[in-house]
Amino acid sequence: MNTETLTKMKQMKFLGMARAFQTSLETGNAQKLTADELIAFLINSEMDDRHNRAIDRRIKQARFRYKADIESVLYENDRNLDKNQIMRFADCGFVGKKENILITGLTGIGKSYIASAIGQQACVSGYKVFYANTAKLFARLKMTKADGSYLKEISRIERMDLLILDDFGLQPFDSQGRMLLMEIIEDRHDKRSMIITSQIPVSKWHEVIGDNTVADAILDRIIHTAHRIDLQGESMRKLIKNIQTA
Repeated sequence: MNTETLTKMKQMKFLGMARAFQTSLETGNAQKLTADELIAFLINSEMDDRHNRAIDRRIKQARFRYKADIESVLYENDRNLDKNQIMRFADCGFVGKKENILITGLTGIGKSYIASAIGQQACVSGYKVFYANTAKLFARLKMTKADGSYLKEISRIERMDLLILDDFGLQPFDSQGRMLLMEIIEDRHDKRSMIITSQIPVSKWHEVIGDNTVADAILDRIIHTAHRIDLQGESMRKLIKNIQTA
C-alpha cells in the first residue's frame, strides 16, 4: 500500500510530500506520528518543496551572471559600501516601492556581483527578475525587430518586477538603441524597479545616451529618485587573485 501511495504522490506531482513520506517510512518516524501529525508533516514538506522549487525557477529564469549571495558581499578595503544600506536592499522594499538602484565604479570592483546578489534576494522574496548585459540585450532587441518577435520580448521584460541592466554605457547608444532604451524606461517608470550598473559615472550618462532631448527624458526617469552606490577601491578580481596565490 505504501508503494502504491508513493507512486500516486509522484504521479500527482506531490514530490516534496513523496520524499518526506518515503524518508519517514525508512526511518520509522511514520509510525511514531499520529494521523494528524503525519498529515501536517507531509503537507508542510510539500509546501516547503514547492516554495524552494519556485525560488530555483525564478533564479534560473533571471539568468544571472554570477551565483551570488548577499552574505558573501565584502565591505572591507574602503569600498564605500554601507552594509546597512545593502541589507535594506536585500529586504527588497525598493522593489515593492518601484524604486531604482544605480551602482557605479571601476571594472572588477564588484558591481555585477552586488546587483546579482540583490537580484537573487528578490527571487527569494517572490519577485520576477531579469538580468541582462546591456549591450547584448539591445543587440538582441534589434534582432527581434527584424524577425517580428519584438513585442513578445519587450512585453516579457515589462512584466519583470526587477530588471537588472549590467555594464550600462560601455557602448554608446545609436538612434535605434536610444529609442529602445526610452521605451523600456517609460514602461517601467513608477511601475517596476531597475538596477543599473556602470563603469561610467552617472554624470557622464547623458553623453553615452546621446541626443539631448531623449537623454534628458530617460535620465529624468532614472536618476533623481534612485538609490546610489558608488563603489571605490581596488579591483575585487585582483584582490581575490592575490589572496588565492598568497
